Amino acid sequence: MFSKMKNIDSAFKYIRVFTFLVVAGTLLLSSVVIYESASIVKAGRNKIYVLADGKVFQAIGSNRKDNVPVEARDHIKTFHWLFFSLDPDEEVIQDHISRALYLADASAKRQYQDLRESGYYASLIAANISQQIKVDSIWVETDHYPYYFRCYATEKIIRTTRTLTRDLITEGFLRNVARSDHNPHGFLIQRWRVLENKDLKTKDH
Repeated sequence: MFSKMKNIDSAFKYIRVFTFLVVAGTLLLSSVVIYESASIVKAGRNKIYVLADGKVFQAIGSNRKDNVPVEARDHIKTFHWLFFSLDPDEEVIQDHISRALYLADASAKRQYQDLRESGYYASLIAANISQQIKVDSIWVETDHYPYYFRCYATEKIIRTTRTLTRDLITEGFLRNVARSDHNPHGFLIQRWRVLENKDLKTKDH
C-alpha cells in the first residue's frame, strides 16, 4: 500500500516537472515567435516600394555620398537633354529650357539668351528643324568640391531633307543645393560652357 502511494507520488512529481517544462518551453517559443514577428514587421515598415510600369521595386536607402557619382551623372544628362533636345514648337522649347534652367546657374541662362538673341530658336521653328542629343559619356571628379565634370555627347540637327550630326563637349562644376520637385538630385551646374560643337557628318534623307 505504502509503495503504491510512493509510486503515485513520484508519478505526480514527474507529471509536474514535465508540465512545467512544457509550459516553459511553450512560453519561450512564443516569446521568440513574437519577437521575430515584431522584427519582421518593423523591418517591413522601414522599406519603401516604388511602382513603375506596373512592377513593384524595393527602394534601398543609402548615404548620399555613396550615390554622388550616379546622381551627378544623371543630373548632367538630364540638363543636357532638356537644353539641347528641341522641336519646332515654341511651347516645347520654352518648357525644356525653363526646366533646364532650374538645374544650372546663370552661365546656362547666358547661353540660352545668346542663342535666343541670335535667332537660333526662331530659325528652328521657321524651318521645322528638330534637335536631338545623345549623351555618350560623362566624367565627374568627385574628389574635390565643387565637382568638376565633362560631358561628351552627339547632337543631331534634323531638317526636312537632311540630318546633320555634331560632336558636343561641355564642362562645368556641380555644387550641392536643396532637393526640390524642380531639382530632385540636389545639384546645381555652374560655370557651364561649351568646349566643342563641330560638324561630324551630313546625311541626306
